[in-house]
Amino acid sequence: MRNRLVVAPVLLTAIVLAASVSVAGQVAAPASSAWTPPHTAWGDPDLQGLWSNNTTTPFERPSAEPKRDARPRGPGLAAPEYWYERFGNRCDNCTSHTRTSMVVDPPDGLVPALTAEVQKRRVHGTLHLENFDTWEDLSVWDRCITRGVPGSMLPTLYNNYYQILQTPGYMVILYEMIHDARIIPLDGRPHLPSRIRQWMGDSRARWEGNTLVVEVTNFTDKTPVHTIQGIAARVNHSEDLRVVERFTRVKADTIDYQVTIEDPRTFTKSWTVSLPMTTEGSPERILEYACHEGNHAVANALSGSRALEKADARREPERR
Repeated sequence: MRNRLVVAPVLLTAIVLAASVSVAGQVAAPASSAWTPPHTAWGDPDLQGLWSNNTTTPFERPSAEPKRDARPRGPGLAAPEYWYERFGNRCDNCTSHTRTSMVVDPPDGLVPALTAEVQKRRVHGTLHLENFDTWEDLSVWDRCITRGVPGSMLPTLYNNYYQILQTPGYMVILYEMIHDARIIPLDGRPHLPSRIRQWMGDSRARWEGNTLVVEVTNFTDKTPVHTIQGIAARVNHSEDLRVVERFTRVKADTIDYQVTIEDPRTFTKSWTVSLPMTTEGSPERILEYACHEGNHAVANALSGSRALEKADARREPERR
C-alpha cells in the first residue's frame, strides 16, 4: 500500500532550497526550433521536475515485427491495475515512437553476449528462479534494497517516476521505485577509493554544454544491470562495472537520457541505451513506495519453496 512520501529533514531542506532558487532563475523557452533550456539561478541547465520514463518501446529489438510491449504477467508479476502508468511517452522531440528498441548500440538493438566468466555466477531473483533455498537466492530488488545503477534508471513494470532536484554543486534523483535517493556531486571531487563499494556505485557529474554527464564507478557485484529485461537481468554485473549517463533537456517536457554500460567481465563489449524522460502524466508528487528489507515477501517465498518440496516428496512414491 502506498501512502504519502515522508522526506528526511536534510533532503527536505535540499528540496526547498532547490525549488526556491530554481523558480527565480528559470527562463521561458523561446518559440523556435533552436530551443534553449531554462537555467538555474546559478547558471546550470535546469533539469528539475517530476519525470517518467514509461515507454512502449521494447528494451531489446524484437526478432519479429515490433509490437507494443505487453506487461509481463505470471508469478510475482501481476499487480493491481492502479499501480501502472496509463500512458506511453509520445514526446514530439524524440524518436521513442519510431525506435524498435531502447538499446541503440550495438546497431542490432541487442544487449551483447555474456562472457564465459558469467556462467560461474549465481542466478538471483523471483523472475529467474522458482524454488529458493535461501534468502540469498532472491535479488536485492526482491529484498527491497535497491535496483542499482543503471537498473534504477530503466523503466520496469510500474512506478516509473523520478524527481530531479538541483542545488549549487549537487543533483539529487529521488526514485519512486524502492524510494532510493541518489546524491550526485558536481564540484569536481575525485571518486571514492577503490576499496569502498556502494549499492548504487559512486556518482560524479560534470556539465558538457547543456548535457549533464554522470560517471559511476565503485560498484558492488550484488545487482544486475537491469532488473527484469533479458540477458542484462540474468546475473549480477561485476565490480568492474562503469556507467556513463547523459541527461540533456531537449524540450520543456522532455529529457533525453542515455547510458553506456562497460563491464568487460560481464559483457563481451560495451553497449548503450537511450530513452526519453517526460513530464507527461506526472503527478504533483511521488507517493511512498512502501517496500523495505525484511518484508513479508522474502519469508513467504522461502516458506512457499519448503511447502513445494514437501508436496514433491509426498508425490515421489507415486512416480515410482
